[in-house]
Parts: sequence; C-alpha cells; structure tokens
Amino acid sequence: MGIFGRKDSTPGTTAAPTATGTGLAAPTGDYTIDPAHTSIGFTARHAMVTNVKGSFTEFSGSLHLDGENPAKSTATLDVVMDSIDTGNADRDGHLKSADFFKTDEFPTMTFRSTSAESLGGDDYRITGDLSILGVTRPITIDLEFNGAATDPFGNERVGFEGKAELLRSEWGLTWNAALETGGVLISDKIKLSFDVSAIKNA
Repeated sequence: MGIFGRKDSTPGTTAAPTATGTGLAAPTGDYTIDPAHTSIGFTARHAMVTNVKGSFTEFSGSLHLDGENPAKSTATLDVVMDSIDTGNADRDGHLKSADFFKTDEFPTMTFRSTSAESLGGDDYRITGDLSILGVTRPITIDLEFNGAATDPFGNERVGFEGKAELLRSEWGLTWNAALETGGVLISDKIKLSFDVSAIKNA
C-alpha cells in the first residue's frame, strides 16, 4: 500500500512539519491510518528464555477523534494475516498454517472499538472487539497521544503509541510443545505494540 492522502509530491519540498496544537482538541476529525508510517508489532516468549518479535506489514484502518468528548472517539483496524513477519520464513509459514492462524480460512484479523476514555494528559484507553480465527473477544489498548502536525505535503497528521496484552489461547491459538526442562515452547501471553500515524481525511 502507498502513502494515504499525499497532497503534493513535488520534488524538493523541504518544509519542516508544522505543529497544530496539543491534546485532541486541535485534531478533532476523521483520519485514515498511514501504513507506510505505522507499525503493528507483537512479542512472544520463546522456550521460556527469550523473546521473539514480529509484525504485520499489510493493514488498513481509520480513526475518529473527538477532542471535546474523547469517549466518542473510535478506531477500526483490518490486518492481513499473510503479512506476518518474524524475520524467519519457516517460522512465518508455521504461523500461517493450521497450527496457528489458518490464514487460508481466516485471512483477516479485525479490531472494532467499543469505548474510549481519557486517562489524563496525553494518555487514553480504548476498548474494542478483536476477531481472530472467527473468535471475537474484548481487548483494551493503552495509548499515548504523540501530537499533531502538518507534514511537508500538507497532510494533517496525528500520532499515537499503544500497547496491550492478550492470552492467545482465548482466541483458540493453543498450539504448543513441552520442553524437556519444563515449561512450554511459546508463551500464552502475547504483548502487542502500536506506533500509529494517521492522516486527516479531506
């Protein structure tokens, strides 16, 4: 996917981004997530001794921000499961297989927010329905608002960093292997991380 909403691609544009204010009041509106400047990552404990990190490289989503009433803010996200990338082709293939995500049968993971709240300052919390393998369960994401700015192409942008944790078994992701020394190969707890840049819709 390309950059969403680029208004001016004239070579030689060097203007610095311009801040448009702090807090959600200034950037109230509807936004499209920019996949070229957004990352969706995850971390799993491997063999009880180290962490394996991965990401999804294809996704789309939207935000509605309400600065006067953050509880009215919403978010959607659709992730292409075949885009999973852990830096190892064999491991990625296993994750796409029937042992894990069954991407042939369930090609997309989705998130639809159901509530949002301000925690004070630049901190927010959004709760929504996460669907994996046809199973839909609630998940809560803690977000930090990184600010709003107008980029050199005239796009009004907002940025957020987020984190969440889930137990993969609650979505039917139960494959594992026992270790001779005790414990299991892959942790049930998965840590999610988000670094989001979104462009205001025209």
